Amino acid sequence: MVNCPGMSTCGQRPARGWFQDPYRRHEDRYFSEGRATMLVRDNGVEAYDAPPRRRPRRGPLVPAPTMAEPRPNGGDLLRADDAQRSVTADFGRVAVDCVTQFGSPG
Repeated sequence: MVNCPGMSTCGQRPARGWFQDPYRRHEDRYFSEGRATMLVRDNGVEAYDAPPRRRPRRGPLVPAPTMAEPRPNGGDLLRADDAQRSVTADFGRVAVDCVTQFGSPG
């Protein structure tokens, strides 16, 4: 395979986006205009680490696996009390049961 550092594929435009870290210091590294940036990612957590001065490993860049996209409006977020709120009450049914058991209020 031909060595094309900074190119997603030889002869095409410069790499842009997340690729497996060719320096092998992190899982993924972000590339912009074919150059490695200091933005890195490990286990889905982003951080900063400047690329080393040495040349990266030989071979083409390998695109990083895509991360799950968040749902709009915080739909992927959980509340701290979600476990306690997992049972939803049918308040209309509860009211009927109360009237049946205790009678209607005065």
